[in-house]
Amino acid sequence: MTVESVKPAAVRAPELREPPLAGGGVPVLGHGLKLVRDPLAFMSRLREHGDVVRLRLGPKTVYAVTTPALTGAMALSTDYKIDGPLWESLEGLLGKEGVATANGPRHRRQRRTIQPAFRLDAIPAYGPIMEEEAHALTRRWRPGETVDCTSESFRVAVRIAARCLLRGDFMDERAERLCVALATVFRGMYRRMVVPLGPLYRLPLPANREFNRALADLHLLVDEIVAERRASGQKPDDLLTALLAAKDDNGDPIGEQEIHDQVVAILTPGSETVASTIMWLLQVLAEHPEHADRVRDEVESVTGGRPVAFADVRKLTHTNNVVVEAMRLRPAVWILTRRAVVDTELGGYRIPAGADIVYSPYAIQRDAKSYADNLEFDPDRWLPERAGDVPKYAMSPFSVGNRKCPSDHFSMAQLSLITAAVASAFRFEQVAGSNDTTRVGITLRPHSLLLKPVPR
Repeated sequence: MTVESVKPAAVRAPELREPPLAGGGVPVLGHGLKLVRDPLAFMSRLREHGDVVRLRLGPKTVYAVTTPALTGAMALSTDYKIDGPLWESLEGLLGKEGVATANGPRHRRQRRTIQPAFRLDAIPAYGPIMEEEAHALTRRWRPGETVDCTSESFRVAVRIAARCLLRGDFMDERAERLCVALATVFRGMYRRMVVPLGPLYRLPLPANREFNRALADLHLLVDEIVAERRASGQKPDDLLTALLAAKDDNGDPIGEQEIHDQVVAILTPGSETVASTIMWLLQVLAEHPEHADRVRDEVESVTGGRPVAFADVRKLTHTNNVVVEAMRLRPAVWILTRRAVVDTELGGYRIPAGADIVYSPYAIQRDAKSYADNLEFDPDRWLPERAGDVPKYAMSPFSVGNRKCPSDHFSMAQLSLITAAVASAFRFEQVAGSNDTTRVGITLRPHSLLLKPVPR
């Protein structure tokens, strides 16, 4: 017998495991009841049970991923797509043809259409508008008067998005309508995601009627914006002009529904997430006056006393770190879902085709296994000499891979500029009736943050 005649033993692939089932489920609703009652605590505890665990949401089995490495692997893998309970619930708001919910070739084409508006070299052109809106806040707020941070944050976020990307001069009244509609719609969307009792949401109950009215007003608002642009005949260099001129894969103009859904995707998720982050930044300035003072001092050293400008933002190291740390502790987008398109594996666990996967940036970004003093507000953890201690994918506020938010630099610029402007002008104190505890919906924001600005 020769060596060549000896056949090596077949190498067996390691057997994939079934993820453990999380405890605490109840009949019919499964873990949905816990997600409704205390979703942040529930998601934050799941890593104790494994890197991947199974949940029951009504009749469905959902897989929860709990580690930075596996969420990053999932985001970069073609085995998963945007889908699942979150995106199904959001289709009623965002439609099926916009960049937020599309997959495959349509998504890639849409990204190519909108990406030029968010290129790094395109963002300085938005600087004057961001400056104007940031300083308008400081002029509008009167010392000693109460500031409703919810309405003010939505207003500035919507106005910046509309004026930069849709070139609208008509957004004051519409911004107020959008704020009211979004608050109702996002609250209803969250209920539909965690308690999927579809037929009950079609009953003529007061909450359902309120939701349907708000959703209808939101879509009417978008139709008004598109119709006014078409009627004007104007073609400013903005995102709406690009959408109206866009072609599909056959070289034909894209359909009216896709234009509508794209404008919804521009106005609503961006405005909601940026506004929620502004609210948390205002809460941070009130709760941590020492960091508010450091922001003020940094702005003073950079500007020499003149009003802070867009061109200053890249020099405002501590201000930027305050923004990043606020997003770590209070990410606007706290829960995300994906769907497996093939039988696959994640972390050695079997994930069947068609399975829904859920993960929580909130839980991952607060995990004690990734961060020292994980619940402390510490902007200095993002200094170069310390940031390397944070595991990869443990801080991805704008996601990664082909679903990475295209407006990440746009959003960071406005958040840093607004923080610098308001911290330079005021100190902040909470007033009677303020409630800065976390309101959980599709996004996270304070329940009702009321602040009194005190002049510097």
